[in-house]
Amino acid sequence: MAWNDPQWGNRNDGGPPDLDELWRRFNQRLNATFGRRGGGGSSESRGGKGFKMPGGAGMIVGILVAIWLASGFYIVDAGERGVVLRFGKYVETTQPGPRWHLPYPFESVEVVNVEQVRTVEVGYRNNVKSKVLSESLMLTDDENIIDLQLSVQYILKDPEDYLFMNRNPDEAVKQVAETAIREIVGKSKMDFVLYEGRAEVADRATRLMQQILDRYRTGIQISKVNLQNAQPPEQVQAAFDDAVKAGQDRERLKNEGQAYANDVIPRAHGVAARLLEEANGYKQRVEANAIGEAERFKQILAEYNKAPQVTRERLYQEAMQHILSNTTKVLIDDKGGANLLMLPLDKLMQAAGASVAAEQTQLQPESTQPAAKNDNLFRSRDAFRSREREERP
Repeated sequence: MAWNDPQWGNRNDGGPPDLDELWRRFNQRLNATFGRRGGGGSSESRGGKGFKMPGGAGMIVGILVAIWLASGFYIVDAGERGVVLRFGKYVETTQPGPRWHLPYPFESVEVVNVEQVRTVEVGYRNNVKSKVLSESLMLTDDENIIDLQLSVQYILKDPEDYLFMNRNPDEAVKQVAETAIREIVGKSKMDFVLYEGRAEVADRATRLMQQILDRYRTGIQISKVNLQNAQPPEQVQAAFDDAVKAGQDRERLKNEGQAYANDVIPRAHGVAARLLEEANGYKQRVEANAIGEAERFKQILAEYNKAPQVTRERLYQEAMQHILSNTTKVLIDDKGGANLLMLPLDKLMQAAGASVAAEQTQLQPESTQPAAKNDNLFRSRDAFRSREREERP
């Protein structure tokens, strides 16, 4: 507006400034800003005429330039890296934070998430039931076929290699995973892959995949390999289950036999040790008895040499005492007549024992009678023995 002009009111005529003059001055300033040359501070060009921008066009151009410059600002979030390209050539990698690069078409930026865990699936898609048999069927070292699905988790460790060294690095991870797992399964037994060796197979696959990816410079770091499912093909699953049950029964019977052996063998060793100890004790006892008998015989021989008759009689009496103490019947030969007496001591002792048992149930005063009968019995036996000794010459 004219009243906003700073020179208004300083003119001699006191009137408002000329709008055409103000517009001409504004165009001159724009021309000077964008490098347009004017002759002697005038607005005329080499052709003798000045270039005048239409109204408001310079302001629009300035706004567009500001917007173009502002398009070079970008923000790199945490866990991301910005890869700056200048005419398609790598320039630098920027860290998280607000950044600026030359606007298009001079420079561009690729923001890559290096902490995101990415996953590829081999042998299935989205669900282990959605199998891809061309990927999951594998041949083992013992010429068996197994159905194996796995998933591979990975992150990015080098954004430059990930973007520029391979055309499709994510697909390369899938192909490398399938190659590595087929190599490992092909060198392993079926039972090892299905049962006890699953963790080892995953570890070996992780190491082999990382070696191949580093060789191709994919910029990818393998985090974990998960074996989702490993089993025989469905066509032979029933027969395989029977074989597994037979193997389990075999192991159970082996364990039961081992338990029985662990119970019997120690006891047999104990019995053998006991018998050895008893044999050694018997040996020592027999040897000691033999030595004692030999010493006794020597002593008796010395006494026999001193008094043969007395020693012979004493030996005879000791022998008869030993013999008669182990028998229940005694025969007595009467030299004065033709009668042969026999004392059934076993019957007498049984009768005496029965009478004692019967009388013990009676009253206390009657309990003294069996003792008297026993005393008479033993006295009669001693009398017979002494009588026999007296009659023997």
